[in-house]
Amino acid sequence: MADTGHATTTEQTDVGSYFVANYPPFSLWTPEAVETDAKPALAQPPADVPLGLYLHIPFCRKRCHFCYFRVYTDKNASEVADYLDVVGREWELYATQPAIAGRALRFIYFGGGTPSFLSVRQLKSLVDRLSAVTPWTDAEEITFECEPGTLTEPKLSQIRDMGITRLSLGVEHFDDHVLELNGRAHRSAEVFRAYDFAQSLHFPQVNIDLIAGMLGDTDEKWHAAVAQTIELSPDSVTIYQMELPYNTTISSDLLKGTGQFTETVANWSTKRRWVREAFDALEAAGYTVGSAYTAVKNPETTRFLYRDQLWQGADLAPLGVSSFGHINGVHMQNQDSWGPYAAAVRRGEIPLSRAFRPTEEERLIRELVLQLKRGSVRPAYFSGKYGVDIVDRFGPALASLRTDGYLMACDADQVALTREGLLRVDSLLPRFFLPEHTDLRYT
Repeated sequence: MADTGHATTTEQTDVGSYFVANYPPFSLWTPEAVETDAKPALAQPPADVPLGLYLHIPFCRKRCHFCYFRVYTDKNASEVADYLDVVGREWELYATQPAIAGRALRFIYFGGGTPSFLSVRQLKSLVDRLSAVTPWTDAEEITFECEPGTLTEPKLSQIRDMGITRLSLGVEHFDDHVLELNGRAHRSAEVFRAYDFAQSLHFPQVNIDLIAGMLGDTDEKWHAAVAQTIELSPDSVTIYQMELPYNTTISSDLLKGTGQFTETVANWSTKRRWVREAFDALEAAGYTVGSAYTAVKNPETTRFLYRDQLWQGADLAPLGVSSFGHINGVHMQNQDSWGPYAAAVRRGEIPLSRAFRPTEEERLIRELVLQLKRGSVRPAYFSGKYGVDIVDRFGPALASLRTDGYLMACDADQVALTREGLLRVDSLLPRFFLPEHTDLRYT
């Protein structure tokens, strides 16, 4: 079946976005809405929702061939310091906005790029500056993404002292040939060393990321990677299915036909099977599957507050080049290149490039499709918040899921996907989109 508005979900992994990160599609966001919607939203008192902070650290040792984020691999120490200074100034600007001023941070997320690319001194300086503006003591969750090869014991100690509650290791795979083919900077030996360091420091939660379907992967290699993950016994495991958005090196090669890569990305049925087999193995080892991408060792103590609060309409302040945010009902994104981003901040301006204010119905759909990624939703949540019976409102979409074998339950208590539905959930979500959004390019 074709995934309307996204990359196809037929056998071949074609170029295009598959993962549904937001709704309506990003392609609807406009520069004009910065003035008409985003700036007024920042100038208003805050809604009664939690506030989070996302910090984009856009530096990497290498650019992975499947990466579609704004990253830089050619910046020297002076340029990195300059970027961190701009990020500090940006947060100081946000702290003057009525929508942000004086609010406690419930969750913080260091993403990238590679946050662990920063030195111990740079990390300490950045955290001291940001937390001087808004204390982090009330934050329930602070996540820090890491590339294993950038971690040393002193750096991990500093990260632990920052109050990090979840260390997320971008392992992706344990096979060195697969890592090399896909442009990863680290190798398996660095994973084991970093993991041992992290365990010795007793982080509250250590997460391992895996990607199913990378260049050069096979049944044998994938099963070995899953087995190795289980042997390490992290608190949580996140598994993504490889996709090829337009601005990756692999996508460019496919579109231009340059033949740079002789290996191919696994097809969709193989990727779904590999994730299914991984989930089965993790469940046999005592883990609980909590979403289309996550399994946790102890659901009572291991949470994903960043994910769950965002999927319920929390505010998120975006810091750094190209960062996305959501404040007072308005989606917004920063300038997506270094020069314009830094110049705006130095002029004393919030460095936004585009924005979008969804309607009440679009907010409802956004929360529904995102929360479905957990495998089930409670109709009572939506009737209480939006006054809408989702079983009635989305009857045709739900009926199509049932017909195709992807719906396990649909009543007043819950709407729940089957495991097969969960494994392909991103391709199913456009069934809930408004008609005018189903044929749009997602990004």
